[in-house]
Amino acid sequence: MPFNFIYKGTVNSLQPVLTKLGIWFREIAPKESELIMLAEAHNGWFTEDSVKTAFASHGASLTEINIEDWLKAYDFQHVNTPDKAKPNKRLGLIMAGNLPLVGLHDILCGLVAGCDVAVKASRDDVVLPKRVVQELESIAPELKGRVEFVEGKLGKVDAVIATGSTNSMRYFDSYFGHIPHIFRSQRTGVAVLDGDETEDELKGLGADMFTHFGLGCRSTTKVFLPKDFDLDRCFAAWVSWGHLGSNNKFANNYDYHKAIWLLNRDELIENGFLLVKEDESWVSPVGTLYIERYDDRADVVEKLANYTDGLQLVTSRAGATEFSKELASAAPEISQDDLGAAQCPSLKDYADGVDSIDFLLSLK
Repeated sequence: MPFNFIYKGTVNSLQPVLTKLGIWFREIAPKESELIMLAEAHNGWFTEDSVKTAFASHGASLTEINIEDWLKAYDFQHVNTPDKAKPNKRLGLIMAGNLPLVGLHDILCGLVAGCDVAVKASRDDVVLPKRVVQELESIAPELKGRVEFVEGKLGKVDAVIATGSTNSMRYFDSYFGHIPHIFRSQRTGVAVLDGDETEDELKGLGADMFTHFGLGCRSTTKVFLPKDFDLDRCFAAWVSWGHLGSNNKFANNYDYHKAIWLLNRDELIENGFLLVKEDESWVSPVGTLYIERYDDRADVVEKLANYTDGLQLVTSRAGATEFSKELASAAPEISQDDLGAAQCPSLKDYADGVDSIDFLLSLK
């Protein structure tokens, strides 16, 4: 039976549609071998493991309970009772392609907010979003035409959510700065250790660093650790990621930066698939990790607070409550989570901390 999209109160009738999409992600998508192979053929970073990990992440978030908890916070009144004389607002999405389905959350936000969505997909991730939209239309035929993949210019749109490099921001502002917009540039993840981490927590840090080859804005690319912290503890916990050294694209990055840094006579620590370098920079290249040792935790909090615009997430062990409180007090806008949770965002984890549904519901 097709969904009739009649809304009651603040309940959004896309909830059962998204619930069925979650089932597809968990049970069907991982078995679509041709889709997975096509995605990897289009983008060598999208390995079978990476794509299936993305499927699992979306499947875990798109459960009935999670969807209800996500949407109950919003008033969909003017979406529930649309003015039939006015067309839906048209949302333009310029999506990144660094991770499989990295822009799907924005598509779903546009749909539940009652928008038509014009998607300019990244050339690096065009196969998977089209397949997911196809599945959405199969679940709910009434959605046909609500999502359009466009080539070239977006055309006339009422609002834009655009993700790109720092250089892209000038382009975005020039073309879309006059309409409501959310512009997202490069951000990264940082971990702060205190020495009391368990082996499982250090394994979680490894997952935060290595999942999707560390290409995500939530990926940990910098670690602060105490002066006397023994890095061998980390290397022991990260052994299971050694297979990354056999991936040509990952290995090429590792070899390139090793050669450059050795020529520069930089001091390095390596374990065969990861280069570790003490550096005050924040975003380490693929196959590498920047670390910074500290004596006083207050110094770390100050550095993080001063780099707010470059941080997507800060992780620490679950028991590091004093650090979490200090950082929340100094920079409440910085998202925090436990080690191992960086690659498992919930539906309520909005990129750059900007609530996309609030933004879309505010459009007049």
